Amino acid sequence: MSSDFRFCPRCASPLALREETEDGGPTERLRCTACDFTHWNNPTPVLAAIVQVGGQILLARNAAWQNRMFGLITGFMEAGETPEEGIRREIREETSLEATELTLVGVHDFQRMNQIIITYHAVATGEVVLSPELAEYKLLAPERVKCWQAGTGLALADWLRSCGIEPEFMPLPPPQTFQVQPADAV
Repeated sequence: MSSDFRFCPRCASPLALREETEDGGPTERLRCTACDFTHWNNPTPVLAAIVQVGGQILLARNAAWQNRMFGLITGFMEAGETPEEGIRREIREETSLEATELTLVGVHDFQRMNQIIITYHAVATGEVVLSPELAEYKLLAPERVKCWQAGTGLALADWLRSCGIEPEFMPLPPPQTFQVQPADAV
C-alpha cells in the first residue's frame, strides 16, 4: 500500500500497516496505533474534459509544469456536486468557457496517482481566458493531438477512436506532467 499518510488525522498517533481479512480476502490497511482509525487510501475522483471549441480541441499547460506539456482540463469534484456540475465548473473556472454539451467518454483508473478519472467531451463556447493555474493553451485539430498510455491519455484515445481517428501515442511524461501533448509541441 502506497500512501503519504504517516499519522492519524484524529489523534496524531503513528499509523501502522496491518494485514486484515476483508470480504475479498487478506489486504493491508494503515491503522492508528492508538484510536484504531483506518486510512482506507481509496482513489480520488478526478474530472477531465476534452474541450472542443469549434472544431478544435483545447489543451492547456499547467503553470506549475516545468516543461511544455499540454493536457486536458482537469480538476477535483467538490462535495455536493455531480460529476457533470463539477466538470462544467472546472471548464468555466480554468478557461472562462461555457460547456453547452457534455458527453461521458469514460472512466479510467490512474493508479500512478491513486485516482479515478471521469472524462467528458465538452462542446464549449466563449472567449478563452485562462485562470492563473494555467500558463498557456493551444487549440488543435483532433487528429493533431498525441495521447500517452495512462489516465487522461487513454480517455482522449477512446474519444478520438469514437470520432474515427486512430490515436497516436507518446511515451509517458515525467511525473509532474500527466496529460497529453499536441503533435507540434516543442
